[in-house]
Amino acid sequence: MRNLAAAGMAALMLAACTKGFERINTDPYGLDEEDLKADFRLIGEPFRQMQTSIYAVSPGWVMQVQQNLQGDLYSGYMGVPGPFGNGGNNNSTYNLIDGWNEVMWGCAYGSYAPASNVSVMPVASTINRLAGEEFKDFRAWMLILKVLVMQRVSDVYGPIVYTKYGKPNADKSVDYDSQKDAYYAFFKDIDEAIGILTPLASSTKKPFARFDLVYDGTYKAWLKFANSLRLRMAIRISKVDPAKAKTEGEAALAHAAGLLETPAENAAVNIAPTPNPYNTYTNSYNDIRMGAPMESILTGYNDPRLAKYFVPASVAPGNIFKGVRTGIALPDKIYADYSKLAEMPGKMQLMTAAEVWFLKAEAALRGWTGAGSAKDNYEKGVKASFLQHGAGDATTYLVDNTSKAAPYTDLKNAVNNIPAGSPLLSTVTIRWEEGDVFERKLERVITQKWIAMFPDGQEAWSEFRRTGYPKLFPVVVNNSGGKIPTATFIRRINFSQTEYATNPKGVERAVTLLGGPDNGGTRLWWDKP
Repeated sequence: MRNLAAAGMAALMLAACTKGFERINTDPYGLDEEDLKADFRLIGEPFRQMQTSIYAVSPGWVMQVQQNLQGDLYSGYMGVPGPFGNGGNNNSTYNLIDGWNEVMWGCAYGSYAPASNVSVMPVASTINRLAGEEFKDFRAWMLILKVLVMQRVSDVYGPIVYTKYGKPNADKSVDYDSQKDAYYAFFKDIDEAIGILTPLASSTKKPFARFDLVYDGTYKAWLKFANSLRLRMAIRISKVDPAKAKTEGEAALAHAAGLLETPAENAAVNIAPTPNPYNTYTNSYNDIRMGAPMESILTGYNDPRLAKYFVPASVAPGNIFKGVRTGIALPDKIYADYSKLAEMPGKMQLMTAAEVWFLKAEAALRGWTGAGSAKDNYEKGVKASFLQHGAGDATTYLVDNTSKAAPYTDLKNAVNNIPAGSPLLSTVTIRWEEGDVFERKLERVITQKWIAMFPDGQEAWSEFRRTGYPKLFPVVVNNSGGKIPTATFIRRINFSQTEYATNPKGVERAVTLLGGPDNGGTRLWWDKP
C-alpha cells in the first residue's frame, strides 16, 4: 500500500472518488442543453461516474481501502504479506482505521453540500432530475445501478442514507434508513426499473450504448441483471425476513426475461485502459497474496480453478500454492514469497451467471416456486464457473465425494497452522448428496458459490456472515480491544467519521437502528445468528 497513512485519507478519498465529475456534469462538450439532449449526452455522461464508482479503480489505492482491505480480507480470498498501515495494527487485525473506513462511504455520497454533484447518490439524483417521462429507460438504468451500489454500502455499514437522501431536517441533519427499510426501498426501486424495462426487452434500440461500460446499452441484458440482483437481495434477507424474501425471490424467478445463465452474460464494468487494480496490488504494490482458506479449500478439492486465480508460490521448490492467514503477527513483509494473484482482465466483476445458479440452488432448497432443482442448479453453477475461467470439463469434479478442505500449514510460523481434524476445517465434499440435511446442502452450495464469486470479496464476506459458510480461519491477533469477538469474526464496519463531524445528529440516530454499538462486532439486520 506504499505506506498509506490514516491521516488525511478522508480528504484524499473524496477527491479520488469524484475525479472528473465536475467536468462531466457541467457542459463537457461546450454545447448547450438542447444539443446534449439530442444524442443523450446530458443524461448519459453521468452514468460513467456511477459505474466507475462501484469500484473506484483510479488511483488504485482508493479501491484498496474501499474493498480490498475490507471484504477481500474478511472473505478469506486474500491476505496481506506484511505489516503495512500502522505497523500491522489495522483492519487486518481488527483495529479498524477510520481513514480506511471512510472510503466506501465517500465513494457513495461525497458530500451533503447542496452544490456537490459527486459520487453515486448525488449523480443518481442528477439523473433522476433529468430523466422525467422522456428518458424513463435511463431512469430505470440509474435505479439498477443505485440499488447495486447502495446494497453493497448497506452490507458494510448497515443503516444508510437512502430514501431520505437530499431531504435534510430543519436542523440540517439527514436521517438514515434502517437496513430493513433500505432493503425494502431497494426492492421497490428494482421493481420500478424492471417494470420500465420489461416492455423494451425485445427492442434493438440502444440509446445509452455509448455510456454503458457493462452491457453496451442492451435493454434485455440489464433486465436480466436486474432480476438477478433482485434474487441476490432476496436470498440475502431469507433468514431474517423469509416472507418478504420469498415474495421478491419468486418475482425474480417468474419474470419472462429470465436471469443470468451463461458466462457471456456476466456483468462486469469495463475499466480499460485503466489497469485492473488487483494486478497492481499483488505486483507493483506487492501488498496482497492468496488467502489461507483459498489454499485449504482449492487444494483440498484439487480444484482446477486454483491455477486460474493464483500463481505458484516462490517460497519453496515445486509447483505449490501458498496462502497467508488474515490477522496474524507480521514483523515484516515475510509472506511476499507466497502465491500472488493471477493476472486479471480489464473488467471489474459485478455478478456472474455461476453466482445466479447458486442463488437458484438455495432458492430451491428453501422451496421457492420457480427455482427448479437444487441439484441441477448447483451443478450448473459449478459448470458455469469452470467455463468462465477456462478450467475444463467439470464432470469428474462434480462426482467427487471424498475430497474436502485440506489442513493449512504456514511455512513461516507454526502458530498459524490449521491441522487435520480441526473443527475449523470443513468436511463438506463436492458431489451433491440429496439425502443430506438442509444445512449440509446449504454449506455445499455456499462453498461452491464462494469459490465462483472470486475476486468479489465483499459479496463473499456478506455470504459468510449470513450463513457461516464456507468455514474460514479466525484471526490470531485481535487488536479490537474486545469489540470484535475472535470466534464470531468481524460483522460490519463502523460509520464514517466524516458523518460524525458533518451529520452528528443523523449518525447518532442511526446508531440506535443498529441494535448494538457502532463497531465491527455488531451484526447487521440480515446477519441473524
